[in-house]
Amino acid sequence: MEFEEMMDALVSRMANGTLVKATISQPRLKSEELKRIRLKPVELQGELHIQFEYQYERILKHENVPAGKVRPVLDGLLRNFRQMQASFTGEDVQVRLSKKLKVSWKSGRTDTKAAPNLSHNRKKQYILEEGKPYPFLVRLGVQTEDGKVKKGKMDKFRQINRFTEYIADSLAHLPTDRTIRILDFGSGKSYLTFALYHYLRIEKELDVRVTGLDLKKEVIEECRQIASDLGYGEDLEFLVGDINDYNDETAVDMVVTLHACDVATDMALARAVRWNADVILSVPCCQHELFSQLDSPELGVMLQHGLIKERFAALATDSIRAELLSLLGYDAQLLEFIDMAHTPKNIMIRAYKTGRTAGPERVTRYKAFRDMLGAEPFMERELKKELAPVLG
Repeated sequence: MEFEEMMDALVSRMANGTLVKATISQPRLKSEELKRIRLKPVELQGELHIQFEYQYERILKHENVPAGKVRPVLDGLLRNFRQMQASFTGEDVQVRLSKKLKVSWKSGRTDTKAAPNLSHNRKKQYILEEGKPYPFLVRLGVQTEDGKVKKGKMDKFRQINRFTEYIADSLAHLPTDRTIRILDFGSGKSYLTFALYHYLRIEKELDVRVTGLDLKKEVIEECRQIASDLGYGEDLEFLVGDINDYNDETAVDMVVTLHACDVATDMALARAVRWNADVILSVPCCQHELFSQLDSPELGVMLQHGLIKERFAALATDSIRAELLSLLGYDAQLLEFIDMAHTPKNIMIRAYKTGRTAGPERVTRYKAFRDMLGAEPFMERELKKELAPVLG
C-alpha cells in the first residue's frame, strides 16, 4: 500500500464516524519530545471532531480537529512516527511505516461491533455524577438536594471532578496496608479537601486521615462545622496554621497544595520531599520570585515586554519545580488542571515518587537552563541538602 492510499483509507474511516480510538507511537527521532498521540472521536456543537491528545514526556496537550479537516494533521504525524494502531467499528488496523514511508497495513475484523461513544461530549461521565446528590456538595452549595448542579456552580463542579480524577489516578502509588496520611496546605474553603476525603473514604472505603491547613481562622471553623455536620469524624480535621509552622509529621503519603502564593508553593513542595511523600499534587498561584531574577540577554526579545516576562517567569518557575522534583526521584508532570477559560491558574504539578536516579545529562540540562535565566530558585535553596548529592 502506498502512503497516500493509506491516508485515503484512514481519513475516510474517520470522516464516516467509525473511529473508536487510535494510537500513533514510536517516533523516528530519539530526540523527538512528542512520544505518543492518542486519537478519539468527539462531538462538538453537533459536529464530529477527532481529538488528538499529544503526550510529551511531562505534558499533555489536546487539539480538536473537524473530521473533514483531519488529513494534514494526520499526514504530518505519520511522517514522523513509525506505527499506528486503530480500532474502527468492527475492524482493527495496524500500520507500520518504514524509513522511506513504505506502508505495512494489517486489517482484521473484530467480533465486537463497538461504535464510537460520543455521549460523554453531551453529558460528560464524571466520577461524581451529575444528578446524583453528594452530601458534601449539597452542604457546600454546589448541588441542590436532588443532585442538580446549581446555577453558576458548573465550573466548580467540573473542577472538583477533575481533581477527583487526579486522586483516582494516584491510587496505585498509595499504601494499602496502613492508614494513608494526607495533608492539604492552603485548603481555603476546602471544596477539594472534602472531595478528596469523600472519594477515598466514602467511595473507595480506604483508611485515610486527612488534614486541611489554612491561615484563615474563620474559614477553618466553618470547615470544621461542615465536617461535623456530615459526620466525617476524626479522619478529617482542619487546623489553623502556616506551612512553615506545621511540624507534627515525620512522614506523609500525599501532599496537596492548591494556589499557595509565590514561594509558599516551593515551601510545600520542599516539605513534601522531606516527608518522602509518594504523591504530590500542586496548583501554584502567583509567582514573583523568578520575575525579578530573570537576566538573560538571549531572551531579551521576550523579556522586554512586561506581560510576556510575567507569563514566561511563571512557566519557567513551574518547569524548574518539576525538574527539581525529577532530579530528586519523582516522576513529575505539568498537566492542565481545568480549562484556561475558567482560570489562568490552570497548571498542576503532579509528582509520583519513583526513586529513580537522575543521569548526568539531565543534571547538566537543568543547570544550563537555570544559569541561562540567571536564576537562583527558592526551591533549590530550600532543598540544598537533598539536592547536594545530585547537583554537587
